[in-house]
Amino acid sequence: MSVNSLKSNPMAGAALSARSEGRRMSLFYLGAMASSFVIAYLPTYVTLAKGPWQSEQEGHGPLIMLAAAWLAWQQRGKFSSVSLKPAPVAGWIILLGSLLLMAVARSQNILMIEVATQIPVLLGCLLLIGGWPLARIFAFPLAFLVFSIPPPGWLMDTFTVPLKAWISDLVTNVLYALGYPIAQNGVMIMIGPYELMVKDACSGMNSIFALSAIGIFYVHEFVDRSWIRRVLLIASIIPITILANFFRVLALVLASYYMGVDRVEGLFHDLTGIALFVFALALFFLLDGVIIAIGYLAGKALRSGGAMKPA
Repeated sequence: MSVNSLKSNPMAGAALSARSEGRRMSLFYLGAMASSFVIAYLPTYVTLAKGPWQSEQEGHGPLIMLAAAWLAWQQRGKFSSVSLKPAPVAGWIILLGSLLLMAVARSQNILMIEVATQIPVLLGCLLLIGGWPLARIFAFPLAFLVFSIPPPGWLMDTFTVPLKAWISDLVTNVLYALGYPIAQNGVMIMIGPYELMVKDACSGMNSIFALSAIGIFYVHEFVDRSWIRRVLLIASIIPITILANFFRVLALVLASYYMGVDRVEGLFHDLTGIALFVFALALFFLLDGVIIAIGYLAGKALRSGGAMKPA
């Protein structure tokens, strides 16, 4: 709309001015709520930094939050085009209910619930500012924060214990078939004069959570709309992580046999954990490359077959 047309139509100019003012006020409220959110959850982040974020299991937590913030920032272009329709009733109910739950969880030292409440708190803020249309824009960044929630110990044990036993059994069978003097009792592996215990970190659960977050982030941001490619990549995360963890345990057992248990503990053990994650990522991206290549060849074959058909 040109300046002359605005002058000739003062009602349109007033509407545009009111809309711009509304946008500025919405941005102001958004900034104020963001600041209030950081202040409210600062004690939570301090607790996470002193505890779970220092562990191998939850060390990826800060990266998850930074990735969610980046995903939200990527949606800023849509903010100017969405029609803001605040939903104060739903917004206040969700916001106040979530803040109350957060306060109770903090007082009872239930960190998982305390961290989880940041998702509905942010949802309530979005509803107050722009309603459900605005909430839909930021739906994926909000959902992505699920990976920042520390899982409860009982849930980890449910999957960690059988996974450790299965990997221990698999490594033992492979090395026994190769002629190594090896035996197993649950998660205890005896090879030569040495005895090793497969720890929780060697179960692969830590890597499954972290690789799942990276995989979903990658699929959402960098994979095209091919649902087959998306499904295959997401479905491959757990098998790839388990495979990489099998090689980690295998390497640790062989290193213990040839170099001794004392040399395997500490730095070498930590380095194998890093190598596991790099290896799993490499397999994930290699699989994506194979899927792309197969899709390209299949499309080329279909085009060639179509060109050979008689008119």
